[in-house]
Amino acid sequence: MGEIRFHNTLTGRTEPFVPLHPGEVRMYTCGPTVYDYPHIGNYRTFVFQDVLRRFLKSHGFRMLHVMNLTDVDDRIIQNAAAVGVTIGAYTEKYARAFLEEIRSLSIEPPEHIIRATDHIGEMVALTEQLTARGLTYSSDGSIYFRIAKFPEYGKLSKIDLGGIQAGASGRVEDDRYEKTDARDFALWKAPKPGEHFWETRIGPGRPGWHIECSAMAMKYLGETLDIHTGGADLAFPHHENEIAQSEGATGKPFARYWLHAEHLIIDGEKMSKSVGNIRTLRDLYAQGHKPSALRFLLASVPYRRQYNFTADGLVQAASSVERLRNCAARLRKEKFAAGSQPSTAERIRKAGKGFAAGLEDDLNTANALAALFDLVRDLNIAADRGELRAADARAALAALESFDRIFAVLHDDDAQKLAALGLAPAAGQISDSEVDTLIAERQAARKRRDFAASDRIRQELLERGIILEDTKDGVRWKRK
Repeated sequence: MGEIRFHNTLTGRTEPFVPLHPGEVRMYTCGPTVYDYPHIGNYRTFVFQDVLRRFLKSHGFRMLHVMNLTDVDDRIIQNAAAVGVTIGAYTEKYARAFLEEIRSLSIEPPEHIIRATDHIGEMVALTEQLTARGLTYSSDGSIYFRIAKFPEYGKLSKIDLGGIQAGASGRVEDDRYEKTDARDFALWKAPKPGEHFWETRIGPGRPGWHIECSAMAMKYLGETLDIHTGGADLAFPHHENEIAQSEGATGKPFARYWLHAEHLIIDGEKMSKSVGNIRTLRDLYAQGHKPSALRFLLASVPYRRQYNFTADGLVQAASSVERLRNCAARLRKEKFAAGSQPSTAERIRKAGKGFAAGLEDDLNTANALAALFDLVRDLNIAADRGELRAADARAALAALESFDRIFAVLHDDDAQKLAALGLAPAAGQISDSEVDTLIAERQAARKRRDFAASDRIRQELLERGIILEDTKDGVRWKRK
């Protein structure tokens, strides 16, 4: 295995990755705010984080990975009050939906998925620690971080502090609290009339957004973690404020590598409610798109490159997934002559090396996938020419399975994933197991010389996108 290099937002350079604790990676990822269903832009980040996690595991690292669910903020409080329920009752629906949706995209659950409301005590303690260091002040029952006391503020985002306007460091916050400096941000917010709050040692109220992640990350990962990830929009103010309050409290570096995924846009436009182009996973699934196609699409473009999401791109992603699955099915089911061809074995080895090199280069998924699809092309050519041998087919299939431990699209379980969400596959979609069942029925019909039934089954499969080929070794099939 080669050297892993990541682009570190903190330094602005692509650097060798060396974890603080040998053999273990401590990683924190900003999860969703559970006030609504996440959109596909959010999932672009979550899929990137999953590919990163799977890649590190493939290099033998033990993962200690934490993702938070923000289940208290201004939007949640306002929305819960508008429908007359507690914030816990309001957020539970969306938290549960998020956990269901990440399973549909084959996103591995981190070691800890935690909720902000379960860690109020840790947030209070961190606020007290900052106060003891002289980094806070109180105003009208709220507690603020005094940015002027942290000279390194801005080192992550390279922000021009002189340009920060009132309210810019809040989150859906119109600066209704009295601040000394417009740049300062709330650690603890005094309650408004009728608003949910906690009684604590620092007074009644609720946490600010930024303190949540610092308190939870340091509880589970220690005062210095290896990797902190999130969307590019979080670098400022959220991650900048996390650094200020974490390092202000401990005097130690908070995160050694910061990795940020770029934005996803829709047909050349930023997603927004006013434009009406917000897309959720459930919207796309309801339109007949498969979970595997969405995962492949979101993973295929390197995470630091802005991605323009289009319907054509999603169709192409589905085609790419089917190409991989067809190749794997061919390697499993066709009968090849015994032995091995040294040139084919070398081709498989070269593909593995190219795949790894792409991912080691700042998780360049495009280069990694290019190596994979070049191999698929060469395998199909060799099989068509009768040059593929049994040992090479087994090695190639093992290689595809190894690649798929990162991309997780090879196995056809789309129907099961949709069923888990209470959705049905689009009309005409058919699983591998259904194909095999119908082929067995067709073979039985041919055996009893019921050619009308055999032809009917063949036509049904064709209409559902399955092409059959009768060979001397049995029936081969592939998707259109």
